Amino acid sequence: MGTLYLVPTPIGNLADITLRSLRVLFAVDVIACEDTRRTGLLLEKLLAEFSPNPGDKRKPKLLSYYDQVELQRIPEIISLLKAGKDVALVSDAGTPAISDPGFKLIRECIKEDLRVESLPGASSVLTALTVSGLPTDKFLFVGYPPHKSGHRLDFFKNIKTSLESVTSTIIFFEAPHKLLTTLGDLQSVFGDIDIVVASELTKMYEEVRREKTSESLAHFKKTPPKGEFVIVFHQ
Repeated sequence: MGTLYLVPTPIGNLADITLRSLRVLFAVDVIACEDTRRTGLLLEKLLAEFSPNPGDKRKPKLLSYYDQVELQRIPEIISLLKAGKDVALVSDAGTPAISDPGFKLIRECIKEDLRVESLPGASSVLTALTVSGLPTDKFLFVGYPPHKSGHRLDFFKNIKTSLESVTSTIIFFEAPHKLLTTLGDLQSVFGDIDIVVASELTKMYEEVRREKTSESLAHFKKTPPKGEFVIVFHQ
């Protein structure tokens, strides 16, 4: 039987790849990835930067694995594992299965009694949390808020209710084109609280803003948001 490896990839800085991840990525038979072109470019960069043997150009087969094809890919990957092939699962950046496809495959592997190994590595969730300056003893990651404003408001109201039982630091993702409306909904539910808005983490133009919600709204109305955002706050 083969092994399914969950391999984190850099969220911006290529040097954040681990030695173990490098070994696994170039040893497995197949890499299941969101974007084969993006992962192919990553492998080229890793070979050029970190390969102990520049003449070694071995690269595993790349298999597309994203939301729209996830269900049809699972049986194919299970068959590969049962045939003794090792498979690595990666996302476009960071740790796979965190707000990205993967948990259904992992669940199926567990049902089939197939080996799954999760490698530690880059995560924008933990990077944003630790740099925020907010309490880290208890935290709740809630992924992306709902797209529709009404559902998003209910989402934040439910979080507010849950915080009455357990005081925690809250972490969530947001896309640039939805940032302003989401911050507006956050303010309407929680008030003008202190928040941390992080973007381009580990990259050259990394930005970590620690300010009131109203200040973030004012800033991003003047400066259009770019890149993916991680928002952190504590109640």
